Amino acid sequence: MAKFDRVIKNGMIIDGTRVPRYRGDIGIRDGVIAEIGHIDAADGAEVIDATGLIVAPGFIDLHTHYDAQLFWDPYCTISGWHGITSVVIGNCGFGFAPVQPEARERAMMSMTRVEAIPLPSMEAGLPWDWVTFPEFLDSVDRAPKSVNILPYVPISPLLIWVLGFEDAKAGRLPTDAEHAEICRLLEESLDAGGCGWSAQRMLPTGPAAVQRDFDGTPMPTDVMHDETCRELAKVLRRRNEGFMQMLLVSGDNDKDQKFYEEMAEISGRPMIMNVVQAFDHRPEIHRRVLAWLQSCRERGIQVVGQGLTTDAGFTFTFEDWNLFDDIDAWCEATTGTFEERKQKLADPERRKALRENMPRTATGPLDQIVIVGPQLDKNKEWLDHSLALAGEKMGKHPVDVMLDMAVEENLETEFFAAPPNGRIDYLKEIVDDPYVLFGVSDGGAHTKFLTAGRYPTETLVKIVRDHAMISLEEAHWRLSALPAQLAGFVGRGVLRKGAPADILVYDYENLEVLEPEIVHDLPAGEWRRVQRASGYRYVLVNGEVTIRDDQPTNVHSDRLLRFGTGATQADAAIAAE
Repeated sequence: MAKFDRVIKNGMIIDGTRVPRYRGDIGIRDGVIAEIGHIDAADGAEVIDATGLIVAPGFIDLHTHYDAQLFWDPYCTISGWHGITSVVIGNCGFGFAPVQPEARERAMMSMTRVEAIPLPSMEAGLPWDWVTFPEFLDSVDRAPKSVNILPYVPISPLLIWVLGFEDAKAGRLPTDAEHAEICRLLEESLDAGGCGWSAQRMLPTGPAAVQRDFDGTPMPTDVMHDETCRELAKVLRRRNEGFMQMLLVSGDNDKDQKFYEEMAEISGRPMIMNVVQAFDHRPEIHRRVLAWLQSCRERGIQVVGQGLTTDAGFTFTFEDWNLFDDIDAWCEATTGTFEERKQKLADPERRKALRENMPRTATGPLDQIVIVGPQLDKNKEWLDHSLALAGEKMGKHPVDVMLDMAVEENLETEFFAAPPNGRIDYLKEIVDDPYVLFGVSDGGAHTKFLTAGRYPTETLVKIVRDHAMISLEEAHWRLSALPAQLAGFVGRGVLRKGAPADILVYDYENLEVLEPEIVHDLPAGEWRRVQRASGYRYVLVNGEVTIRDDQPTNVHSDRLLRFGTGATQADAAIAAE
């Protein structure tokens, strides 16, 4: 009888701990790494030949919105195609539990704009066999999975449950009794396996209000009170476990930074701060944030920044676009039914305000957006023109070029907005901070115009191989071990004896991100944009091969990772070692 279920032979091991790479073998038994070193091939029931290949820990994606998609896509793609073996769901305070049956439709509608998840797919794909958060986790546990799932407790549903929908949306301050009930629900959810709590607090005025509800109104967490956050932080302090994720933008950077610090100090737990991003036109923004994060470390305050390290741009149409919401005139013109939006975008009375308030926050300057998918033959001459260039040739304002064409083509014209973080030297300044997390994939969200889930492969190809900003050893620590340690993925993120066997075997020299494509693979016939990977020879999760030569094996070996007192027995045993 073989000693190991699988043996990975002759690989170049980069174990995630930053130690120098070394050649060796890995023996896997019962889903965990049982031995590392020299192992006879005859001792394995199955042998994976890793000659000439890198063997490394699976990547961990801390910022996803797969809360719906996981029920119809066990691999949580596109993340699962790019070496991700574990994801955190429930980010930004958004989720589907606890939710009363009569509130389910409204809960799904809330996700159609803020995270741009198609409503028909949610209606067809969500089983809704839960009401409470513990029941939701039980449903996730039952669902077939090919990546591990760790859940935040999203705060928006808690506010709605306790305050009622209208009061939560209005930002009413909870009474002492209501705060106690919100905290009780959080405790119940943490007991069931939640890893902490999350909230988006993009205050609903000025440049902060970029991610809104489907009707253009703020999300409940946007208008919740600081005191509520303090009460939630105290829960983690009492438990001495868990962590927080917050996207906080009020327009007052100093105030925001102080509040992040306050949350970390009250809770005594890590705070994941979103997001560290470079803007080509304003490098002082990311430099100021990096200096602040370093000062937090020096003062022993556990605030950790998550960096936007991908240069995935936005390919979009006005059928679905929502990332101009930080400007009221654009938000108003792009909300409502399809016919209402089409009429408003055509309305000459609105155009003046739209021309005078051209967005640039999410996409860079509007006039640099490029026309990439004109639908009518007469508009094909403008293919690959920026709005500025087309406007110059037409004698029209760039806003009128964009909206006239979109309306004429039934809102189907495709535009491309390059990311505002294109400079390699600025990216290097973010990468050079050894404690900035890579990622912000937003996996499962914005699926019709964003493919940022490619970031792990992009990191290895662009940051390491092409530009030599950091070593492979450093990259794997940043992509696996660091997020695992911060987020409580017990035993994961490194290759060591006794750790869960979440392992990548890949061809470093030939690794690549493939070209974008449109696939019609969502429930109810909905479509999305994806980018696949090439070069992942094997992906193993909990010791089973889930991807072979970049193709899913349809093996569902992954698990819901219940955090804290709800940890699985296997993970609890690892923690006790």
